[in-house]
Amino acid sequence: MPDRAPAPIQLIPLAAIDADALARDRTASDEEALAELRASIAATGLRMPIEVFALAEPDGPLAYGLISGFRRLAAFRALHEAAQDKEPWAAVPAFVREPRSIAAALAAMVEENAIRAEISPWEQGMIAVIARDRGAFETVEAAVDALYASFNRQKRARVRAAAHVAEELDGTLTAPETLTSRQILRLSSALVRGYGDVIRHAIGESSLTDPAAQWQVVVPVLVEAETAEIPDPTPTFADPHRPRRPRRIMTPKHGVNIRREKGRDGWLLHFTGREATSALMDLVLDEIERMFAPR
Repeated sequence: MPDRAPAPIQLIPLAAIDADALARDRTASDEEALAELRASIAATGLRMPIEVFALAEPDGPLAYGLISGFRRLAAFRALHEAAQDKEPWAAVPAFVREPRSIAAALAAMVEENAIRAEISPWEQGMIAVIARDRGAFETVEAAVDALYASFNRQKRARVRAAAHVAEELDGTLTAPETLTSRQILRLSSALVRGYGDVIRHAIGESSLTDPAAQWQVVVPVLVEAETAEIPDPTPTFADPHRPRRPRRIMTPKHGVNIRREKGRDGWLLHFTGREATSALMDLVLDEIERMFAPR
């Protein structure tokens, strides 16, 4: 853990603080709550100083990295931007900590946010992935165990599932921080069963951006994953070296993608891409008619 010994409060220039020096576990902000925080700070001042650490290698004017107080710093910067007299808002009260490592600083930030605000399951998992990617931990599992040491085994298992989902689907969903724990667990289970490409393809071929609508696109894939039989490991006749498995996505030619989906009353084939034209559908129907025509 970082050094928590009493330290004097210092005024640190806003321009000297890098808010992204550490991976943040908050990807979305409640604008209404942030407005209330700005009003509170404007009326009574900053009651709880932020926490920073001196950067080992300053980047231009940036000499400090933020540990905790991301929302407070954002509110302070907004007040500085809006003020006619900017001098009173040019520096923010801060504790300058000396964490023994970046991992300790990350743990301090996670601990503070866990106490002060609700962090979404996606954000909990994403911070572990980013911490691993930035070299603070060797594995995501080690990051989860260290950053969420106060969680019981079941809660840490849920964070590991969220980290798996964040790693596989980052950049795919419009607002992943809105996913519930149950949704995260369903996605994680489907990913473990090998449905990652299908989920990404289903969302990618859709023009929907609303989080609720995107989830409805994914639901049939999850249902199929949850009800699918274990693939038969025996080789196929066409390729004796490859085990038999369901073919879920196919790209027979450039500009055409085909994805199969289990619907409520049967199976569906989705044709997408610039070459997925009405003429192609006629050819497909002709071929189906030929296959099932009486001999």
